[in-house]
Amino acid sequence: MNPMILFMMISSLSLGTTLTFIGSHWLLIWMGLEINTLAIIPLMIRQHHPRAVEATTKYFITQATASTLLLFASVTNAWTSGEWSLTEMLNPTSATLITIALALKIGLAPLHFWLPEVLQGLDLITGLILSTWQKLAPFAILLQLYPLLNPNLLLFLGISSTIVGGWGGLNQTQLRKILAYSSIAHLGWMITILHYSPSLTQLNLLLYIIMTLTTFLLFKTFNSTKINSIATSSSKSPLLTILTLMTLLSLGGLPPLSGFMPKWLILQELSKQTLPIPAIIMALAALLSLFFYLRLCYATTLTMSPNPIFMSSSWRTKPNQPNLILSLSSSLSILLLP
Repeated sequence: MNPMILFMMISSLSLGTTLTFIGSHWLLIWMGLEINTLAIIPLMIRQHHPRAVEATTKYFITQATASTLLLFASVTNAWTSGEWSLTEMLNPTSATLITIALALKIGLAPLHFWLPEVLQGLDLITGLILSTWQKLAPFAILLQLYPLLNPNLLLFLGISSTIVGGWGGLNQTQLRKILAYSSIAHLGWMITILHYSPSLTQLNLLLYIIMTLTTFLLFKTFNSTKINSIATSSSKSPLLTILTLMTLLSLGGLPPLSGFMPKWLILQELSKQTLPIPAIIMALAALLSLFFYLRLCYATTLTMSPNPIFMSSSWRTKPNQPNLILSLSSSLSILLLP
């Protein structure tokens, strides 16, 4: 892609997210979400591969549907209340429609059907943008609207997302689909606790972005998109292979790694809110996610040769990789102890 066009698309992504962050008028917020969607489409389709074209088409149709529903809900609210302000959501039907529209935008279950297929058709860097940056604007809206949203609907979306995210990734061999279901499961944890502790949602979102950034960059370094291709990563870079193990375990939420902290705090908050059943269901659903993370760990490191790691490394030229970003994100992913 032409560097000027690439710069324009990335700037548009930043502009769309910024408009949604600072906007208090529903039309301005809708405009920011639309700029976000239209800016990432050229990045998704730049490979000119049939699978990328299919993924882009699915993404566009899904996002257009969600934006239409969001606009309809905001117009309905303005019609009944006379207010276009974000915080003046007086119509409960409009609040429910907006929740469903944002759930469709970020890929919450049972509206998750598009996310694994779209992510599978993209390269790793574009998939990283879709899994991290594109979640910021919808969550900015949810964090401002959370007192006005139906807590039972949020709880249903969150619990179903953690279950679907754990169950869907069990039988996958494609790394991008595994990361898609991992994203769905993490989003479920954020949505579940949104109504009771929005600060925990922000903490979970921040750590999710850091850990997902590290995972995508590691897979990009190894140029791996399947489990059987990442199994040979130890011959390319043994130290990065060990780092991959630690990051995957952190994504799974094992103590004392960084990913354990938000899960522990969320379960603690749910118990304080006298919601023991959802807490138990989510803790059990986290075990499903942990299983496929352990599958990846087994394929990555536990099948390594017993030879000394530096003697078994293949001769290679030094790769040109984003080492600084990877170093910072990986440190935060595994060393931010609770």
